Amino acid sequence: MIKKLFVVLLVFLMLAPADLGAQSREELERNKASLEREIRMTSQLLRETRQTTESSMSQLVMLNSQISRREQLLGTIQNEIRLINRRITTLNNSVREMENDLEELKASYAKLIQHAARNRDSYQRMMFLFSSASFNQAYLRLRHMQQYGEHRRQQAQEIVEAQERLDAKIAELEAERSRQQDLLARQRDEVRDLAKEKASQEVAVNRLKTREQELMRQLRRQESEAQQLQDEIRRVIAEERRRAQERAEAEGRIVTDMFALTPEEQLLSENFAGNRGSLPWPLERGIITSQFGEQPHPVLPGIMISNNGVDITTNEGALARAIFDGRVSRVISVPGGFYAVIIRHGEYLSVYSNLAEVFVTNGQEVNTRDEIGVVGTNRREAKTSLHLEIWQGNNKLNPSRWLARQQ
Repeated sequence: MIKKLFVVLLVFLMLAPADLGAQSREELERNKASLEREIRMTSQLLRETRQTTESSMSQLVMLNSQISRREQLLGTIQNEIRLINRRITTLNNSVREMENDLEELKASYAKLIQHAARNRDSYQRMMFLFSSASFNQAYLRLRHMQQYGEHRRQQAQEIVEAQERLDAKIAELEAERSRQQDLLARQRDEVRDLAKEKASQEVAVNRLKTREQELMRQLRRQESEAQQLQDEIRRVIAEERRRAQERAEAEGRIVTDMFALTPEEQLLSENFAGNRGSLPWPLERGIITSQFGEQPHPVLPGIMISNNGVDITTNEGALARAIFDGRVSRVISVPGGFYAVIIRHGEYLSVYSNLAEVFVTNGQEVNTRDEIGVVGTNRREAKTSLHLEIWQGNNKLNPSRWLARQQ
């Protein structure tokens, strides 16, 4: 099975179209480092899960995440190899041109040496000067002899410098070839690991399919819990809007259907929006194992699941952190014995759910990266995961587009 998968994946990679775009080597290196970090983190979490439980949805979700990142990493390596191949071609052309130029310099210098050898006798040079018809002609002949000697020295120096440039270019070419070989070896290792993970994924899916009824009940329970959280969030939004409008009326400010923000809240809201794509993660370490939006169930055929935020899997005992300055709107209990914290940032809200312990209270001001609670662990699944949502008014936003890319 693994051998067949290896062959199929290798053929796929060989036939995959190039998509270098405007990516530079530095960008590819950053992408590769980020994916490698996420793969190491997922591998660690998978090892911990396998020590405490047999095949579970948590394992399968992490396997799916691992496979996706492994495929992205292979694509990045492929692009690096293509980039290096182009660089090697350019360097080969440069080396050939420099070798031709060097040969021409050496040939020209050889002729100068031969000419100098024929005229190296000092008596002949003196006779050449004394046979001048005038003083001006003698001066010009002397200048010519001096310039000729200087030209020889310059050409010799040019040969030395050209040789040094050629040696440097050859060394650069060899370094690129060595890098190419390292990447090819890494690619083979990644293809092998990906094949193993796909085989593990197939085994996990087959085992979980024998528990379809249990999985369906679990899904319905999760959907009910998610709906309860959404209802509570909307109640908080409605209450925050009502309070903001009452304050605005009391202060004589204009009241609209949107949040009636104070100048300070408006500034906070603008600052939050201005940090789109660079907000800090709500965990020190973690990987997104469930994306925002609608997606197929990993086991149940024809069943779609919806996620109003993202789920970030982390290690047991991890601390959740505020992603931006704000005020705690509500700490609420959620099914399963856990808590959720809702923080308001002007017209934006960030929601942190699945907390086993909470460090903040209603109305408390928090700063970016302040610790707000301990992420809960599902003992049966051996899964520690934080659910994060971001809202703007009544609109749900994709947190992945707001968080900074992990380095």
